[in-house]
Amino acid sequence: MTQLNWSDPTSQTAFPVAKAGYPFIFASAFATAVFALLGVGFLAVLGLFATGFICYFFRDPDRLVPTGEGIVVSPADGKVIKVEPVDQTSYFEGTCTRISVFMSVFNVHVNRVPHEGTIRQVTYHPGKFFSANLDKASKDNEHNALLLESPAGKQVGFVQIAGLVARRIICAVQPGDVLKRGQRFGMICFGSSIIGRW
Repeated sequence: MTQLNWSDPTSQTAFPVAKAGYPFIFASAFATAVFALLGVGFLAVLGLFATGFICYFFRDPDRLVPTGEGIVVSPADGKVIKVEPVDQTSYFEGTCTRISVFMSVFNVHVNRVPHEGTIRQVTYHPGKFFSANLDKASKDNEHNALLLESPAGKQVGFVQIAGLVARRIICAVQPGDVLKRGQRFGMICFGSSIIGRW
């Protein structure tokens, strides 16, 4: 079985599931096997469905990342719920456009870099766990803010936000990392939102 190369946005894998899902998948599969061996058919069937859903949730399909100047890609699958201009924030100087993307439990939860560049700042903020589609979630919920500088010197910010069910933010990059557009940088487990600012 090949391992996913998080640094390559076009990497192919024989088992397209994010590594963060492996413990959940193995635990669910183990419980399913135990129920089956004990002859508890109903729980074994439920466990089988749970294992299938967990594999589905942690899926990490390959993406065809567009090339060209000035292209910005969405950092997450989901539904755009807000596009608005905002003034300076605690991690982004000057006026910018904020695009909020809400991820349901049915969306792919692997997050990707919206623009090529160098990570200048990663700031984790502990917080609450309101539903991610509420306005107060972007400010009050646990979140992880990343600031990237493009080769042309433009700032691009993106924020991973935990939600009511999604209480685990995974970020695999740090300041100084040089990233490609569409490269995987983390995920939010079990549904939430992500905000891009540029």
